[in-house]
Amino acid sequence: MVQSLLPNILEFISHIDPFDKLPPELQRQLAGCVSITYLSRGEQIDFHPDDTRRFLYVIRTGVMEQRKANGVLRAKLGPQDLFGFTFLEDKAGGENEYSVAIAAESTLLYLIPHTDLHALLKEHPQYAEHFASQAQIRLQNALNVVWSDNDKGIFVKKVSEVATSFPAVVTSDMTIKQVAHEMRNVLRISTAVVKNKGRIVGVITDRDMTKRVIADGVSTDNPISEVMTKFPLTIGPNDLVLTAAALMMQNNIRSLPVVSGHKVHGLLTTTHMVQKNRIQAIFLIDTIKHTNTIKGLADLTQERQAIFEAMVEGKVSSEIIGQVMAMIYDAYNRRLIQIAEDKFGKAPCKFAWIVAGSHARNEVHISSDQDSALIVEDNATEEDMKYFKRMANFVCGSLGQCGFMLCPGNFMAANPKWLQKLSTWKRYYTKWVTVPDHETLLNTSVFLETRSIYGEAEFNDKLQKHLYKLIGQNRNFLSTLISDAVSVNPPLGIFNSLVLEKGGENSNTLNIKRYAITLVVDLARIYGLSVDCTSTNTEERFKQAFKKGVLSEDAFKNITGAYRFINQLRFLHQLEALKNGEVAGNNIDPHFFGSFERAHLKDAFRIISNLQDAAKLKFSGV
Repeated sequence: MVQSLLPNILEFISHIDPFDKLPPELQRQLAGCVSITYLSRGEQIDFHPDDTRRFLYVIRTGVMEQRKANGVLRAKLGPQDLFGFTFLEDKAGGENEYSVAIAAESTLLYLIPHTDLHALLKEHPQYAEHFASQAQIRLQNALNVVWSDNDKGIFVKKVSEVATSFPAVVTSDMTIKQVAHEMRNVLRISTAVVKNKGRIVGVITDRDMTKRVIADGVSTDNPISEVMTKFPLTIGPNDLVLTAAALMMQNNIRSLPVVSGHKVHGLLTTTHMVQKNRIQAIFLIDTIKHTNTIKGLADLTQERQAIFEAMVEGKVSSEIIGQVMAMIYDAYNRRLIQIAEDKFGKAPCKFAWIVAGSHARNEVHISSDQDSALIVEDNATEEDMKYFKRMANFVCGSLGQCGFMLCPGNFMAANPKWLQKLSTWKRYYTKWVTVPDHETLLNTSVFLETRSIYGEAEFNDKLQKHLYKLIGQNRNFLSTLISDAVSVNPPLGIFNSLVLEKGGENSNTLNIKRYAITLVVDLARIYGLSVDCTSTNTEERFKQAFKKGVLSEDAFKNITGAYRFINQLRFLHQLEALKNGEVAGNNIDPHFFGSFERAHLKDAFRIISNLQDAAKLKFSGV
């Protein structure tokens, strides 16, 4: 290399990822190793695992296309993009391997020999992950740079991290005296979980002992079952402490058994949550619960936005942000239903208000719109249905006033089509699964995930059981879903106006929801249904598919890493929009992406594309 070019090369690479993570002296060392080559349009670089002379390529100007061995496009790369990571390892690159890179236009490349890069990273191993050959490692490293779980506070920890590990567990046939002795003298704990034949049937606290035994003069020789709280609420060990705190507030209780199945893991009490680190969401939920007017609820919009901004700035994971925002959404929704019942009178018959889509998956963001429906019991009269129509119009309209956008596709309880009796809903699902068409796929993309937030939860449970039974009997439904899921491909290049929206107010922006997030959600749905996973959560569906052997470990780690990175990038974009007084949406100006974001986005897009290909092979012939 001509030494006069060194300052120019150093200036260029020092501002792009991952070279910008290196200290200046190492940047200069690598810049001194660079050789330069020029490719005319159509010229190509062939790659073979046994090559002795390999390079990491940096595009200075121009466009390169990576092609797999079968000629399929792997990625389209532009200025500041890198390739050659795959061949940093001695083994072949597996599913991400490519065999050729072709210049789509005249291109100038900087070449860094692998031998020089290996030597530098061996001497400075702390920087090795930035240059890892596997996309999942690079993505995880990117998450660690942009996001962190440090200082996230107690309320976004898991219950298992905070709860008492050794709860008092007693049986229902024990006397009050025996239980009191167990609680005080043996375990020295203020709450006990009561079991009968291995099942949890109640809880008893020292306060209960005071109020229900001593104050009422009950004999301590009586069985504990006479004074215990029957059918207690419980919380799972993997639930958020925030979820538990909201449950306690809504039901005015001070403790929750931590349970999975019939196993008691611990006990969570209000004492565990009296710490300095608090998140404002818990207090907003309590405020919502006691607010009696639409205006009062609407006035809390700024506080909801502030909580979202604080979590993004505080580097809380995207999964937890989605859960917290869903809990706040639930609180608004429930309170407005209660206000509707105060306004129109109590519901004339049993019903369930259900949410769907991202709300049902607990993957809510600041701009999530409304996806909801009403399930009414089958003996409802025509007058009953008119009541629920008034309720639905009031609740959906009021949510809109509180900043929850009306669904553009009208998938809301206020639409009479989605306000139906349980038997009608079952007929809907039967038709959707057995005779799928374009409209069916649109409907199922929303209503394949539902969650009851008010009323008779068993209605939604019955509907979901009906759905899974139908899918089990009609496995070709998965083939239809996969055909729809791969009809849109992730962008393999996000520059030179590629895959950008055309026309309208979002012209020349990248719709990250349409071209990335929705694709991952669709794939998770298919993999989840294939293994009868009842969870609606995207990551949990992939996890179950991995555990059942339908998804490889590499594919599981790749797709979850890609999903987290894309979601978190969206949150950063929305945060910036909110701070600028703009609408926080899913359309991102490509200028928002620096080399760091663009490089890792392309990793994520390739991962999605690879999983689409794998899903087509696996499920198209189901």
